Amino acid sequence: MTSHSPSAPLPGARAAHRLRTSRGEFAVVDVPPAAGVTARGTALLLPGYTGSKEDFAPVQEPLAARGYRTVAVDGRGQYESDGPSGDETAYAQDELARDVLAQANAVGTPVHLVGHSLGGQIARAAVLLDHSPFRSLTLVSSGPARISVSQEQRVKLLRDALAVMSMAECWEAILAMGPPEEVGGPARGPGGQEYLRRRWLGTRPAQLLSTGRQLCMEPDRVAELAAAPLPFHVLSGARDDTWPVPDLDAMALRLGAHRTVVDGAEHSPAVDRPAPTARALADFWDGLAVTP
Repeated sequence: MTSHSPSAPLPGARAAHRLRTSRGEFAVVDVPPAAGVTARGTALLLPGYTGSKEDFAPVQEPLAARGYRTVAVDGRGQYESDGPSGDETAYAQDELARDVLAQANAVGTPVHLVGHSLGGQIARAAVLLDHSPFRSLTLVSSGPARISVSQEQRVKLLRDALAVMSMAECWEAILAMGPPEEVGGPARGPGGQEYLRRRWLGTRPAQLLSTGRQLCMEPDRVAELAAAPLPFHVLSGARDDTWPVPDLDAMALRLGAHRTVVDGAEHSPAVDRPAPTARALADFWDGLAVTP
C-alpha cells in the first residue's frame, strides 16, 4: 500500500499515524491511556460500511480516562488507508479479516476487538480465522447475518450508481436526493458535511462494491463464533434499522454474550451517545480483569 498522510479533521486526530503491519500500512487514530491513569489494556476498533476511524473519536478520550489505549483503524481502501480502486478481490472478507489479524499483531496482542456494523462482521471473520490475538470481541450494531431488506435496497442503489458514476458524481447525486445516510450514501459521523465528502471521495469504489455485496449475502455464523473461547459483548442502540434489535438480542443469547442497549442511540451508539457507550465498553473490559 502506498503511504499518504492522514488528515486531522476531528478530536483525537493528533494521535493519527500510519500503522505498519505485515499486510501494509493502515491509517489509525491511536489514543493512549490518559496521563496518570493505570493502563488496563488495548482495544482495536473497526468502523462500518462507508464509515471510518473517526466514527470512534467521541469514545476514545472517555476510554483513555478509564485506562484503555484505543486504536481506531481505516480498513483497506477505507478513507485514508490505501487499496486498489477497481479490484474487488482485494476486499474479500477473508482478506479483510487477515488485515485485522495483522493490525492486532502490530498494535501488540492481546487486544479487545470492537467492530461496528460491517466492522463487526469483519471482526467475526478474523476471530474465526484465529482467536488467539484477542482478549474479547464486542459487536456494535452488527447482526448475525445479512442486513435488513430496507438496507439491502439502499446498498443496491449505491452499487448501481457506482457502476455508472465516479465517486464525485455519486456524491453530488446523493446530496440531490436527501441526507446522505438516508439515501444509501455515507454513514452519519461526528464531522460535518465537508468531512463526510472528503471521507467519501477517499474511499475506494471496489471496497464499497465488495463489502456492500458482503452485507447483503452474509450467512449466519453465530454458532461458529459461539465455539470460540472468548468473552463476547453485543452492544447496540435502542433502535436499529440495519439489524432489528430483537435479532441482536437473540444473537447475544446464542453467544452467551454480555448485552448492552444504549438508550437514545440508533445504529451508531458511539456517535449518538458516546458517554454511555464508552462506559459500557470499559465496564465490560474491566469485568474481564484485564492486565495491561
